[in-house]
Amino acid sequence: MWRSLAGLGGAAALALCVGFGLFVYRLDWVETARVGETDGAVVLTGGADRIADAINLVARGYASRLLITGVNQSTSSAEIARLTPEFGELFACCIDLGYRAQNTQGNAEEARLWAQARAMRSLIVVTSNYHMPRALLEMHAALPDVALTRYSVVPDQAKASAWLLEPQLLRVLAVEYLKYLRAALRVKLFPAPLRDSQGSRTAAG
Repeated sequence: MWRSLAGLGGAAALALCVGFGLFVYRLDWVETARVGETDGAVVLTGGADRIADAINLVARGYASRLLITGVNQSTSSAEIARLTPEFGELFACCIDLGYRAQNTQGNAEEARLWAQARAMRSLIVVTSNYHMPRALLEMHAALPDVALTRYSVVPDQAKASAWLLEPQLLRVLAVEYLKYLRAALRVKLFPAPLRDSQGSRTAAG
């Protein structure tokens, strides 16, 4: 029995390692060069580069409006505008701040309500490359009828030629991989309830 348990444990560990390797391999390690025009863009907070890149997409006409989701309650639009002073005028017309989301699942729900209120059918999702798989997983679950385009932001430490030797980055990737597995299992076992065209929840069949 103990040999069987040890064998199962070894197989599970091997599967995790292989899965982690595939997870890392499939990430975008070169920042997105260009995207097509969409109704809007959503950026998940977590890094100044994400927000700057997302605002730049609106400024270049790739999206008509931007949602910054997961903003800290104490952060104002003026403080965020200081990150990109050259695009300050966009905050008056085309940028919305979302304060409700506390995690990636919350980001997706906040994006759903925002996009639905504006009848958006296509969105650019902006976040870090290692976070993109989980972000898209949650966004697809919350917005199954909306076309999603990914825009991956690559961390500076990942642009170095020997990034695999960076313990901190490897730790971030490993933690994110486990979070992705947990989210994928939850979405599989407990899919989001069906919603009608007004966004109200209906019973899942």
